[in-house]
Amino acid sequence: MALPPPPEDAAHDAVVSALLALDPDGARIGSVLRNTIDQLYDGQRTGRYCWEQLHKTEKTHCGTLVEINLHRAFKFGDGIELDYEIVGNDVDCKYSQTLGGWMIPPEAHGKLCLLVWANDQQCEWNIGLVRAHRELLGRPNRDGKRALNPDGRLSIHWIYLPWQNKSTSTLGDLRHLELQPNILLKLPKLTLDGIMRLQYGTQRLNELFRVAVEMRVGRGVVATVAQQDDYMKRVRENGGSRTALRPEGIIILGQFGSHVAIANDLGVVSPRAGEFVSVRVCQATLADQRVATIENKIWRKATLEDRVVPAPKLPSK
Repeated sequence: MALPPPPEDAAHDAVVSALLALDPDGARIGSVLRNTIDQLYDGQRTGRYCWEQLHKTEKTHCGTLVEINLHRAFKFGDGIELDYEIVGNDVDCKYSQTLGGWMIPPEAHGKLCLLVWANDQQCEWNIGLVRAHRELLGRPNRDGKRALNPDGRLSIHWIYLPWQNKSTSTLGDLRHLELQPNILLKLPKLTLDGIMRLQYGTQRLNELFRVAVEMRVGRGVVATVAQQDDYMKRVRENGGSRTALRPEGIIILGQFGSHVAIANDLGVVSPRAGEFVSVRVCQATLADQRVATIENKIWRKATLEDRVVPAPKLPSK
């Protein structure tokens, strides 16, 4: 059973309350982590899309980027000895790609540490707070940094998991938050390799939306596949993927309210901010259950048995 923070640690409780006030459900932190990982991949220029493609120095730099980007997103003050000042308290920020791999430096011993973890392959992330008392730390490495020992790992207060709901005794049993998926990691390797071998960015995007139907395609994925400065333009009307795939019966829904409503009506996953969802459609009848009205006609999600018909033009907002 996880150990709760000492009841007399008012600073700990104040930092937790402040973080929950700034980001009640963790959506903003999750967005920062997604954008930071995409920033590190730099897919628009490199075509990279997974952690294993990074150089060792880039992986090491990830923690610094997470610290900087959280600092910027939440406008934390600068700490006196540590990274942040949150409601008058010094807080150190530590990121690890490995759950439990945070290394606490000597200057943070006995201080509050914000522990961040994200895994792109698993589409998961988490964030917790711990006061790094010496008895919660293991042996130092040659730089004097220490990992949390078993008691220390059990003492982490996971910000978005209330104490009264905890029943886990190990980090591996935790229920984590969803990281916006990188769908390039979800496609079969042969399919992805085929997409990335195409010569032009427009070709690669068109093929992506053909094969990744009903999957959320984020802005970072579009940039990685297109590898062009104006990558978002390559999705839109007037020559983008929406125009190219309409004869194949495919619509590409975006974040507009009307598009989200169409996704809900069709019974497919709805795009969130900065995302696209492609769907092949066909004309429906009044007897069909999940239908959307587009261009004054009713449409439904097509099945493999349905013949291909040109898709309607989507509303522009």
